[in-house]
Amino acid sequence: MKNTPNLYDTLFQILGQHVHWLDIRHLHTLTWMIVGLIKSKTISLPEWAPFVDSRANYAQSTVRRFSRWLRNEKIKTNELYAPVIRDALAEWGEHTLYIALDTSMLWNEFCHIRVSVIYRGRAIPLVWKTIKHKSSTVAFEKYRDLLKKAVMLLPLGTNVVFLADRGFADTKLMQYLSKTLHWHWRIRVKSSFYTYRRNQRRCKIKNIKLKRGQARFWHNVYITEKKFGVVHLALAKPIGVKENWLIVSDQPTDISTFDDYGLRFDIEENFLDDKSGGFQLESSLFRSADAISRLCLVLALATLFLVCQGTEVVVSGKRRWVDAHWFRGNSYLKIGWKWVLRAFIKGYELITQLVLSPLPDPEPAMASRKQAKERKERTFSIQIDVYMPFETNTL
Repeated sequence: MKNTPNLYDTLFQILGQHVHWLDIRHLHTLTWMIVGLIKSKTISLPEWAPFVDSRANYAQSTVRRFSRWLRNEKIKTNELYAPVIRDALAEWGEHTLYIALDTSMLWNEFCHIRVSVIYRGRAIPLVWKTIKHKSSTVAFEKYRDLLKKAVMLLPLGTNVVFLADRGFADTKLMQYLSKTLHWHWRIRVKSSFYTYRRNQRRCKIKNIKLKRGQARFWHNVYITEKKFGVVHLALAKPIGVKENWLIVSDQPTDISTFDDYGLRFDIEENFLDDKSGGFQLESSLFRSADAISRLCLVLALATLFLVCQGTEVVVSGKRRWVDAHWFRGNSYLKIGWKWVLRAFIKGYELITQLVLSPLPDPEPAMASRKQAKERKERTFSIQIDVYMPFETNTL
């Protein structure tokens, strides 16, 4: 127990320098929840209580304290998180930043909508909200406000590439990204989408012939019966993969389009960290959308802190102090987590600032050298078809 306040003091200092709290007690409670989450490795208020140093004699008093915080309507999650993540991204400037949108279902009752920053093999939460909704598919109007908030958190001049799965293949979204946010985008589309080319008959994407191991790129086409465009398609039938890759982009496509879109899967790893792979979010007993959103603030801050700590460990050449792999097999979050837990025993120093560096990953993760080699050697036969756009351009 005597070492636990070291983490508490570090987190309290970091969070206290970003936000002017209406009630400082809210910051104290939040900090202890993050400590409890990191130490207990689960979302359970009773499991957090033993790690709290307070005047309360009974664990139930601490649990009630946490529960009141999570139900407090005065605590606005994105307003508290905004200055923290904005400062963490301050160094990106004109670098390219990949942003992903996805949803996650909780107990088939709530839909958690999240916009995240893709960072070195993981996704860092940017903005989010939880709604009572029985499907992971949500209309554009349900998440437009999140995109509007997200753009306010990024440094001016940052080149943004937006990524989303086919559940978000909505021309309203594409129009908003291009015309309002001025973001580039790569979005997976459904095979049932119609595509239009000048002087060609319309066809469904699923009817475009692809040989195994082939990639086709169609430039200056239009999609859906609304003839939305001009857009560009990247289509491929990879060897050893069941589903075809069907990506639509606002920029001319090539092989790198698949690499860009592939980064979207990092947000699924982030959701896995929240659930079975890390924090056990689904073990929470809360059944309130607002309370779940506040709980996700605890998750987001813990994730950001651990990723930044893991990044510092790797940069300083100390990864193998806590990671038994010869090459980096663990995520930055897991490395940071191991470092923090080891710090209680060995007295390791903890970071005092949250910084997401825009520099290239000094040690990219790979599950195995064989898998990395196979991915590097993956090749396609390529066919590029460039069409003249129609006289009118809706995009």
